[in-house]
Amino acid sequence: MKPTLLTNLQRFAIALGSFFALAIGSHAQTKIAAASAETSAESEELAEIVINAEAFSNSLVQGPFLPDVMEGKIFAAKKTSVIDFDTLPQIQSDNYRQALIKTPGLLTSELSNNSLLSLGSRGIGDPHETQNLLVLRNGVPFVLDMFGYPTVYYAPQLEAVDRLEYVRGGSSLLYGPQPGGSLNYVMHRPRLDRPFSFFTQNVVGSDSLWNHFTSVDGTIGRLSYLVNYNHRQGDSFRAVNSDFDLSAGNVLLGLDLKTDTRWLLDFDFYKSNAGEPGGLTFTPGPNALLYNDNRNQSQLVFDRVLVERYFATLSLERDFNEDTSMIWKIFGGYSNRTSYRQRGTGFGTAPTGAAANTNTITEHRYYTLGTDLRFSHEWEAWGREHHLAAGITAGRTHAPLQNSLGTSPNATSGTAFNDITRATNYVAFFVENQFKFGRLSIVPGFRFETISQSIEDHVRLNSTTLAPLATRNQENTVHVPLLALGIAYDLAADSALYLNFSQGYKPATYADTLPIDNNVANTDLEPGSTLTYELGYRGKPTAFFNWDTSVFYIDYDNRFGQTTAGGITTVQNTGRSRNVGIDLATEVDLIGIFGGEAAVKRYGNLAFHVAYEWLNAEFISGPNLGFAPQYAPEHLLRLGLTYRWKDRVKVSLMHTYVSEHFANDNNTQNFKIPAYNVTDITVETKLWRDNVTLLAGLNNVFNEDYYSRIRANGVDPSWGRNFYAGLRFTF
Repeated sequence: MKPTLLTNLQRFAIALGSFFALAIGSHAQTKIAAASAETSAESEELAEIVINAEAFSNSLVQGPFLPDVMEGKIFAAKKTSVIDFDTLPQIQSDNYRQALIKTPGLLTSELSNNSLLSLGSRGIGDPHETQNLLVLRNGVPFVLDMFGYPTVYYAPQLEAVDRLEYVRGGSSLLYGPQPGGSLNYVMHRPRLDRPFSFFTQNVVGSDSLWNHFTSVDGTIGRLSYLVNYNHRQGDSFRAVNSDFDLSAGNVLLGLDLKTDTRWLLDFDFYKSNAGEPGGLTFTPGPNALLYNDNRNQSQLVFDRVLVERYFATLSLERDFNEDTSMIWKIFGGYSNRTSYRQRGTGFGTAPTGAAANTNTITEHRYYTLGTDLRFSHEWEAWGREHHLAAGITAGRTHAPLQNSLGTSPNATSGTAFNDITRATNYVAFFVENQFKFGRLSIVPGFRFETISQSIEDHVRLNSTTLAPLATRNQENTVHVPLLALGIAYDLAADSALYLNFSQGYKPATYADTLPIDNNVANTDLEPGSTLTYELGYRGKPTAFFNWDTSVFYIDYDNRFGQTTAGGITTVQNTGRSRNVGIDLATEVDLIGIFGGEAAVKRYGNLAFHVAYEWLNAEFISGPNLGFAPQYAPEHLLRLGLTYRWKDRVKVSLMHTYVSEHFANDNNTQNFKIPAYNVTDITVETKLWRDNVTLLAGLNNVFNEDYYSRIRANGVDPSWGRNFYAGLRFTF
């Protein structure tokens, strides 16, 4: 970020802080009397329903966007989406193409063995391992390292998730500065109405898929509990080395969840072992693995990724009174990500030469400890009620890394050529206030980040010859003020205009500074920064119809991207881009809109939903001037038709269209992703009372030949037609 910009931001921050202090001080001196009867009536008319986490046994349909204020967070004047899984047949094998069917703006990059979460937002960076979108579990980030290595090798299993909350752009100042926004997984909570509940399900499908999930929950006196376990395994469609095997579970204990002071202890674990079959090519040549000859063939026989994660969160939720509340979380855990990768490969070529008789063994370890404290307070001034939200979050991640050279393509140990100690210390203060003046809301926000990163080489050798290289130590601390401003106007009780401006920030990661696959040290990287502007109109005039449409402009300077020179691919600042687009999401219940409640009770719901994004993204400076940023399709269209009858039958027909785009910033032909269309059908129906439920689906109904992911080793084909079926037993 430019010094002049920092100076101006600091001045604005001081002014904004003074404004908050004045407002709060005024409130402390005098409590304004209740508003007029007219204002009170208007407030009641515009009242929002506060959404709380549900038990699995509940099926309340929430959304489609977040209320103005919820659980100490202000969402007024921000672009938000609620992805409620109660509206769809249960998603199997964490299929995000289906999970996001009602949501514009999130692009999923599909892997052939479905072992990693890869999501992108509005053309902001590579979606690989969800590097540019902040992902959270109940408000706590689950990336390996929030800034040093913000990648995702774990994601909560969707069977255990109540809903997803997606906040666009720098509106993620609620949680952090990431330019792509935030995606929060809200997990199920224990049921409070009975001491014991149990369900188990087993689903089998194409290519040896087996997905098992079991959950028990209930409340006994003051104690509530929820325990679940998931095991998923399969082979995928690739010839060899495409198997995956994961086990995950969660234990949640709650104390006094029915009172105004609630304690929760949440522990989850995850362990996976997945093959990496590698990439293919369309270009003939020596050792080329041609996509058109056999899209199912594998490039790599021995490459694997192993992940372990153990994480705990202790939460205290306290409602001091009807106006003031607090949520305090202390969290920490351990993650390990180890990979074994054969050398001697190229873009879609089989390993060859002397290098193919070796491999690289990389072990990441992450030890994390952090805390997040948030206060929410409703106050009165100038005859109106306003809402203040503030807090502080802090954490430390210790992240040792070791790279070793193995002497065989399937070696599990070798000679270390990198032994690096890495660490990130992080503190942030944030404050927002919703000033309400009748139908008008003004929401200024401020976040101040202090990020300290350090990298210390203990061993540094040439990755091929093992010749000694100079060790390098680096420490860097930045202080970053970030601002946001939202304005909303309620046209009626059921619709509103909103305008939002916000800043985002992305520092260089450990891998940007010192790439693990070559000996280049990038010492001249500048942090990326964004300005996001959004103007939208949303509404829900009836339970049978809603919409949310907006236009946005993202100015992204000092983007990070891959460049290749002298045969070495590394990460550099690739210039400045502007991303302009339109988002549209709408849903209409065809039975309810024409027949009303009586028809719905008799015939059920038939919802037609559309989620569409038009995006025009282009580099306007830098070495990629005139090119489109990677993974920025012009059109992303999702259509769906979902039938629900009395919570006993759910059937969804879903279609996804993604226009052609590139998987790199310099738009080379071998990184071009053609347009594709994919159609899915999913079913969930209760066969006997509430106790036996059928789950089934046919994915990629028309057997579309497509791919949505290209990496440095080639094209990763996506699944053709495949199916699943299974049963759930509930007691």
